[in-house]
Amino acid sequence: MSRQSLSQFVAAHAEQDRSQGLFELESDRVLEVNLNGLIWMKMGAMIAYVGNIKFTREGLLEQGLGNLLKKAVSGEGTTLSKAEGSGKLYIADGGKMINVLQLQNESVFVNGNDLLAIQDGLTRDITMMRKMSAIASGGLFNVKVAGSGLIAVATHGRPLALRVSPGKPVFTDPQATVAWSGNLQPEFKTDVSFKTFLGRGSGESFQMMFQGEGFVLVQPYEEFVYDTNG
Repeated sequence: MSRQSLSQFVAAHAEQDRSQGLFELESDRVLEVNLNGLIWMKMGAMIAYVGNIKFTREGLLEQGLGNLLKKAVSGEGTTLSKAEGSGKLYIADGGKMINVLQLQNESVFVNGNDLLAIQDGLTRDITMMRKMSAIASGGLFNVKVAGSGLIAVATHGRPLALRVSPGKPVFTDPQATVAWSGNLQPEFKTDVSFKTFLGRGSGESFQMMFQGEGFVLVQPYEEFVYDTNG
Protein backbone atom coordinates (compact mmCIF):
# COMPACT_ATOMS: atom_id res chain seq x y z
CA MET A 1 0.00 0.00 0.00
CA SER A 2 1.42 3.37 -1.03
CA ARG A 3 1.76 5.90 1.74
CA GLN A 4 2.29 9.62 1.43
CA SER A 5 2.93 12.41 3.87
CA LEU A 6 0.30 15.12 3.98
CA SER A 7 2.52 17.50 1.99
CA GLN A 8 3.23 14.80 -0.61
CA PHE A 9 -0.48 14.05 -0.97
CA VAL A 10 -1.38 17.71 -1.44
CA ALA A 11 1.43 18.18 -3.98
CA ALA A 12 0.37 15.10 -5.95
CA HIS A 13 -3.26 16.25 -6.20
CA ALA A 14 -2.71 20.00 -6.54
CA GLU A 15 -4.35 22.05 -9.27
CA GLN A 16 -2.12 22.53 -12.32
CA ASP A 17 -2.23 25.36 -14.82
CA ARG A 18 -2.21 23.84 -18.30
CA SER A 19 -2.82 27.15 -20.10
CA GLN A 20 -5.69 25.74 -22.16
CA GLY A 21 -7.78 28.89 -22.10
CA LEU A 22 -11.29 29.50 -20.79
CA PHE A 23 -12.21 25.81 -20.37
CA GLU A 24 -9.35 23.71 -19.02
CA LEU A 25 -9.59 20.03 -18.18
CA GLU A 26 -8.09 19.78 -14.71
CA SER A 27 -8.77 16.06 -14.98
CA ASP A 28 -11.07 13.99 -17.17
CA ARG A 29 -13.85 14.57 -14.61
CA VAL A 30 -13.19 18.13 -13.40
CA LEU A 31 -13.45 21.23 -15.57
CA GLU A 32 -11.55 24.36 -14.58
CA VAL A 33 -13.01 27.59 -15.93
CA ASN A 34 -10.58 30.52 -16.08
CA LEU A 35 -13.32 33.06 -15.62
CA ASN A 36 -13.12 36.72 -16.55
CA GLY A 37 -16.69 37.60 -17.42
CA LEU A 38 -19.46 35.01 -17.38
CA ILE A 39 -20.37 31.51 -18.46
CA TRP A 40 -23.48 29.35 -18.17
CA MET A 41 -23.24 26.08 -16.26
CA LYS A 42 -25.47 23.24 -15.13
CA MET A 43 -27.25 23.97 -11.87
CA GLY A 44 -25.36 22.45 -8.92
CA ALA A 45 -22.19 21.69 -10.90
CA MET A 46 -19.86 23.99 -8.92
CA ILE A 47 -17.50 22.06 -6.62
CA ALA A 48 -15.05 24.89 -5.75
CA TYR A 49 -13.85 28.30 -6.84
CA VAL A 50 -11.12 30.85 -6.14
CA GLY A 51 -11.71 34.54 -6.69
CA ASN A 52 -14.74 36.79 -6.86
CA ILE A 53 -17.52 34.85 -8.56
CA LYS A 54 -21.28 35.28 -8.26
CA PHE A 55 -23.81 32.59 -9.15
CA THR A 56 -27.29 33.44 -10.41
CA ARG A 57 -30.03 31.04 -11.44
CA GLU A 58 -31.12 31.51 -15.05
CA GLY A 59 -33.98 33.99 -15.25
CA LEU A 60 -37.36 32.78 -16.48
CA LEU A 61 -37.25 34.94 -19.60
CA GLU A 62 -33.48 34.89 -20.09
CA GLN A 63 -33.81 32.61 -23.13
CA GLY A 64 -37.08 34.00 -24.40
CA LEU A 65 -40.77 33.24 -23.95
CA GLY A 66 -40.67 30.22 -26.27
CA ASN A 67 -38.13 28.39 -24.13
CA LEU A 68 -40.02 29.37 -20.97
CA LEU A 69 -43.18 27.74 -22.31
CA LYS A 70 -41.29 24.60 -23.31
CA LYS A 71 -39.83 24.32 -19.82
CA ALA A 72 -43.23 24.83 -18.23
CA VAL A 73 -44.78 22.08 -20.35
CA SER A 74 -41.90 19.63 -20.02
CA GLY A 75 -40.61 20.16 -16.51
CA GLU A 76 -37.25 19.20 -18.00
CA GLY A 77 -34.00 19.89 -16.20
CA THR A 78 -32.03 22.21 -18.44
CA THR A 79 -32.13 25.22 -16.13
CA LEU A 80 -28.66 26.75 -16.02
CA SER A 81 -26.80 28.91 -13.56
CA LYS A 82 -24.83 32.01 -14.55
CA ALA A 83 -21.32 32.23 -13.08
CA GLU A 84 -20.03 35.78 -13.32
CA GLY A 85 -16.84 37.47 -12.12
CA SER A 86 -13.15 36.64 -12.18
CA GLY A 87 -11.24 33.70 -10.78
CA LYS A 88 -10.92 29.97 -11.17
CA LEU A 89 -14.13 27.92 -11.13
CA TYR A 90 -14.21 24.13 -10.81
CA ILE A 91 -17.26 22.22 -11.98
CA ALA A 92 -18.17 18.54 -12.28
CA ASP A 93 -21.23 16.36 -12.79
CA GLY A 94 -21.48 13.26 -10.64
CA GLY A 95 -18.08 11.90 -11.64
CA LYS A 96 -18.97 11.89 -15.34
CA MET A 97 -16.26 12.29 -17.97
CA ILE A 98 -16.03 15.82 -19.38
CA ASN A 99 -15.56 16.62 -23.06
CA VAL A 100 -14.87 20.16 -24.32
CA LEU A 101 -16.08 21.00 -27.83
CA GLN A 102 -15.12 24.07 -29.89
CA LEU A 103 -17.95 25.33 -32.10
CA GLN A 104 -16.90 27.43 -35.08
CA ASN A 105 -20.07 28.96 -36.45
CA GLU A 106 -21.68 25.54 -36.00
CA SER A 107 -24.57 24.01 -34.12
CA VAL A 108 -25.02 20.83 -32.10
CA PHE A 109 -27.88 19.19 -30.25
CA VAL A 110 -27.05 18.05 -26.71
CA ASN A 111 -29.15 16.03 -24.30
CA GLY A 112 -30.20 18.56 -21.66
CA ASN A 113 -28.97 16.35 -18.82
CA ASP A 114 -25.48 16.08 -20.34
CA LEU A 115 -24.86 19.77 -21.01
CA LEU A 116 -22.34 20.98 -18.39
CA ALA A 117 -21.17 24.46 -19.43
CA ILE A 118 -21.56 26.98 -22.26
CA GLN A 119 -19.41 29.95 -23.16
CA ASP A 120 -21.32 33.21 -23.13
CA GLY A 121 -22.38 34.35 -26.58
CA LEU A 122 -23.55 30.97 -27.83
CA THR A 123 -27.28 30.69 -28.43
CA ARG A 124 -29.34 27.82 -27.12
CA ASP A 125 -32.83 26.62 -27.84
CA ILE A 126 -34.80 23.81 -26.21
CA THR A 127 -36.10 21.27 -28.70
CA MET A 128 -38.84 18.76 -27.94
CA MET A 129 -38.83 15.14 -29.10
CA ARG A 130 -42.52 15.03 -29.92
CA LYS A 131 -42.59 11.53 -31.41
CA MET A 132 -41.07 10.08 -28.23
CA SER A 133 -43.61 11.64 -25.88
CA ALA A 134 -45.89 8.61 -25.89
CA ILE A 135 -43.18 6.09 -25.02
CA ALA A 136 -40.60 7.88 -22.91
CA SER A 137 -40.70 9.13 -19.34
CA GLY A 138 -37.52 11.20 -19.71
CA GLY A 139 -35.02 12.52 -22.22
CA LEU A 140 -37.64 14.15 -24.44
CA PHE A 141 -35.89 17.50 -24.48
CA ASN A 142 -32.56 18.52 -25.94
CA VAL A 143 -30.75 21.82 -26.28
CA LYS A 144 -29.55 23.16 -29.62
CA VAL A 145 -26.38 25.21 -29.07
CA ALA A 146 -25.19 27.39 -31.95
CA GLY A 147 -22.50 29.93 -32.79
CA SER A 148 -18.79 30.12 -32.08
CA GLY A 149 -17.40 29.20 -28.67
CA LEU A 150 -16.86 26.41 -26.17
CA ILE A 151 -19.28 23.94 -24.65
CA ALA A 152 -18.60 21.19 -22.13
CA VAL A 153 -20.52 17.93 -22.28
CA ALA A 154 -20.47 15.33 -19.48
CA THR A 155 -20.78 11.63 -20.31
CA HIS A 156 -20.84 8.37 -18.41
CA GLY A 157 -17.51 6.95 -19.56
CA ARG A 158 -15.65 7.59 -22.78
CA PRO A 159 -18.11 8.53 -25.55
CA LEU A 160 -18.17 7.09 -29.04
CA ALA A 161 -18.58 9.40 -32.05
CA LEU A 162 -20.25 7.73 -35.03
CA ARG A 163 -20.07 9.24 -38.49
CA VAL A 164 -23.37 9.63 -40.35
CA SER A 165 -23.05 9.68 -44.14
CA PRO A 166 -25.53 9.60 -47.04
CA GLY A 167 -26.93 6.12 -47.53
CA LYS A 168 -25.43 4.91 -44.25
CA PRO A 169 -27.85 5.80 -41.44
CA VAL A 170 -26.85 5.33 -37.80
CA PHE A 171 -29.27 3.85 -35.26
CA THR A 172 -28.86 4.55 -31.55
CA ASP A 173 -30.50 3.79 -28.24
CA PRO A 174 -32.22 7.03 -27.13
CA GLN A 175 -31.09 6.38 -23.56
CA ALA A 176 -27.42 6.34 -24.62
CA THR A 177 -27.55 9.20 -27.14
CA VAL A 178 -25.71 12.32 -25.94
CA ALA A 179 -25.37 14.72 -28.89
CA TRP A 180 -25.55 15.06 -32.67
CA SER A 181 -24.82 17.50 -35.47
CA GLY A 182 -27.13 20.49 -35.63
CA ASN A 183 -28.12 19.73 -39.23
CA LEU A 184 -29.42 16.24 -38.42
CA GLN A 185 -33.06 15.58 -37.58
CA PRO A 186 -33.43 12.13 -35.99
CA GLU A 187 -36.40 9.93 -36.69
CA PHE A 188 -37.72 7.35 -34.26
CA LYS A 189 -37.99 3.73 -35.28
CA THR A 190 -40.06 1.11 -33.45
CA ASP A 191 -38.86 -2.45 -33.77
CA VAL A 192 -42.22 -4.15 -33.23
CA SER A 193 -41.00 -7.64 -34.13
CA PHE A 194 -38.20 -7.48 -31.55
CA LYS A 195 -40.59 -6.29 -28.88
CA THR A 196 -43.07 -9.02 -29.77
CA PHE A 197 -40.35 -11.67 -29.78
CA LEU A 198 -39.33 -10.76 -26.24
CA GLY A 199 -42.92 -10.68 -25.09
CA ARG A 200 -42.37 -7.44 -23.17
CA GLY A 201 -41.20 -3.87 -23.56
CA SER A 202 -37.51 -3.39 -24.26
CA GLY A 203 -35.40 -0.27 -24.60
CA GLU A 204 -33.88 -1.73 -27.78
CA SER A 205 -37.30 -1.79 -29.45
CA PHE A 206 -37.13 2.02 -29.79
CA GLN A 207 -34.29 3.53 -31.76
CA MET A 208 -33.18 6.91 -33.05
CA MET A 209 -32.30 6.93 -36.75
CA PHE A 210 -29.88 9.55 -38.08
CA GLN A 211 -29.62 10.13 -41.81
CA GLY A 212 -27.61 12.63 -43.82
CA GLU A 213 -24.13 14.01 -43.15
CA GLY A 214 -22.77 14.55 -39.65
CA PHE A 215 -22.09 12.71 -36.44
CA VAL A 216 -23.87 11.30 -33.40
CA LEU A 217 -22.30 10.88 -29.96
CA VAL A 218 -23.26 7.99 -27.69
CA GLN A 219 -22.13 6.96 -24.21
CA PRO A 220 -21.69 3.45 -22.74
CA TYR A 221 -24.59 4.00 -20.36
CA GLU A 222 -28.39 4.19 -20.56
CA GLU A 223 -29.26 7.37 -18.74
CA PHE A 224 -33.06 7.42 -18.66
CA VAL A 225 -35.80 4.96 -17.79
CA TYR A 226 -38.35 4.48 -20.55
CA ASP A 227 -41.86 3.20 -20.14
CA THR A 228 -42.53 0.86 -23.06
CA ASN A 229 -45.45 -1.00 -21.53
CA GLY A 230 -48.07 1.63 -22.28
